[in-house]
Formats: sequence, structure tokens, C-alpha cells
Amino acid sequence: MKETKILLVEDDPNLGQILKEYLEIKKFTTTLCRDGQAGFQAFQNDTFDLCIFDIMMPIMDGFALAEEVRKSDKDVPIVFLTAKSMREDTIKGFKAGADDYVTKPFSMEELLLRIRAILRRISILNSADPQGSITITEFKIGIFNFEYDTQLLRHEDKVIKLTSKESELLKMLCQHKNQPLERSKALKAIWHDDNYFNSRSMDVYITKLRKYLKEDPNLQIINIHGTGFKLVEI
Repeated sequence: MKETKILLVEDDPNLGQILKEYLEIKKFTTTLCRDGQAGFQAFQNDTFDLCIFDIMMPIMDGFALAEEVRKSDKDVPIVFLTAKSMREDTIKGFKAGADDYVTKPFSMEELLLRIRAILRRISILNSADPQGSITITEFKIGIFNFEYDTQLLRHEDKVIKLTSKESELLKMLCQHKNQPLERSKALKAIWHDDNYFNSRSMDVYITKLRKYLKEDPNLQIINIHGTGFKLVEI
């Protein structure tokens, strides 16, 4: 079985060492760095399956580090560890390329479960066909249940009937939850052409989906500049 390699960048020496030892006990090969610059150097010199970045670090903070990593690798999962809990910081983290966001203090078990969930999701996506089609047809997103086959979005007694394109677009966002969905990929899969007019049409559907999901303040569809969109569950 292929080893799972994690890049851990944490400037607190005690927490960093505890996390490294815990992850290695759980069979993850873990490289620990003490600042963002050292972390980026390690990332350039090796290949990792997942990154865990503290945000408040010397030399290069976690946001800047994530942005540098994303320039060379748009897919590697990134989890932020931070004492910051403001909503604005959370959104900034996801826009910087994060797949998840864990606020200190946290339990080791919680972090482990989040790591395993991300790796499991990646495994599902990697087994998908070129159009991104996978066998999962029901999704739990925030307070909602989304049934792709019936094109229904449910919350308690409220049921929204989606159009075909709304349903296709929401499915792709769910499959890439907390990960960027490339605009061109969605356009080619749903509209079969990524021309300007179809792109504007997709923007209209994104606006509609945002309206449907606004009842849950912890769900957002955010724009990723130059890439596309990301369905974020905080």
C-alpha cells in the first residue's frame, strides 16, 4: 500500500512535534517545518498527499504559503490550523486554496477524521470517469439533502425542485466540496462548450444556487479568481 505523505508546517515547537508524532503513529509519513518559507522549500523538494499549515507563522504565513503552493499544484489538499475563528478569516483561508479549516484548540481525533475524510473524497474523485461522473447520487451539504436523481434539494419540510442544469451544476460542486471546480470543466461537462455565452449562463445558475443555499450561513459558493468556483462548508 502506498504511504500517505503529509507536509506539516507549524511554528509552535511543542504542538508541531506532538502532531508529527501522532500522525506517524497513525501511519502517515510526516515532514515537519517551523515556518512558511521552510515549508515551501520542503514542498518544492518532495511530493505530498496532503498539507497542514498553521496560519500565524514567521517569514511566510499560512495564507501566503497556500497561495504559493497553489501556483504549482492546484489539487493537493490543504488544511489550515489556526487560533483565528472570525468568519472573514475562514473565507480568506478557503479562497487561498484550503480544503478544510480547523480552529485551535482541537482534538487530535477531530483532525484525523478530517484528514481521512479529505483523502477518502480524493479517492472517490480519482476513480471518476473523465466527465466527473461517479455513482454517488445523494449528498449531505450543511442543513440540506440533495437528491441528484430526483433533482430535489430538501431541508426539513421544504423541498426545492431543481432544473436539470441546476442539478448537474450542484452535483459537480458537491463532488468538489471545499475544492475548486474549474469553470471550463463544468461548462464542458454541462453545456458542452466553454464559450462566453455559456459562461454567462452558468453565472446565472450559480446565483440561483446561492439563493437556494442561503438558509445555511455555513454554506457558500465562492468565486476562485482565474479558476472557477468552490462550494465551501464551514
